[in-house]
Amino acid sequence: MDANARPVADERDGLLTFLAQQRRVLKTAAYGLTPEQLRATPSASALSVGGLLKHVTFTERGWTDTIARKPRSVSVEDYGAEFRLTPEETLESLTAGYDEVAAYTDEVVAGIADLDEPVPVPDEPWFPKDITHWSVRWVLLHLIEEACRHAGHADIVRESIDGATAYELLAGAEGWEPTPWLRPWRPSASA
Repeated sequence: MDANARPVADERDGLLTFLAQQRRVLKTAAYGLTPEQLRATPSASALSVGGLLKHVTFTERGWTDTIARKPRSVSVEDYGAEFRLTPEETLESLTAGYDEVAAYTDEVVAGIADLDEPVPVPDEPWFPKDITHWSVRWVLLHLIEEACRHAGHADIVRESIDGATAYELLAGAEGWEPTPWLRPWRPSASA
């Protein structure tokens, strides 16, 4: 596999494929991290790779619940807590949760006949009051935007932790063969 999204058949397939590809990139930023590194905030921000995984999972579940017309209630406190890991949260539990919400999103979107179907704007203080709905298409594009933004954050945090970069992490996580331009990431002997 390479770092690109696979060829797509149509718009729906394209949106879900690019969302899946960005999920993959974000999860790869966590590849090989210790529990301490997963929680580390080595850059100027308070973001950790684990906190970013938790946030995108929370955000995607909320939007997919909104598409599916399931009730959702988010407070400002919830928003801040979704970036912080609890002691029992692990890399395995975070990636499993993200995989679970990905399957949920795929299932809900598969059941939508038309990507123009309206999705109500949540009644939360950070959303505009002059718009009543977006479309499923808009929500999928927004989820791609969220995953991309936070994959970039995770890349910076990860590189600040141990110098590992996205392509070498993908190569290590997926077992790519070394090439003259790319050596797959491996944990250091001291780790």
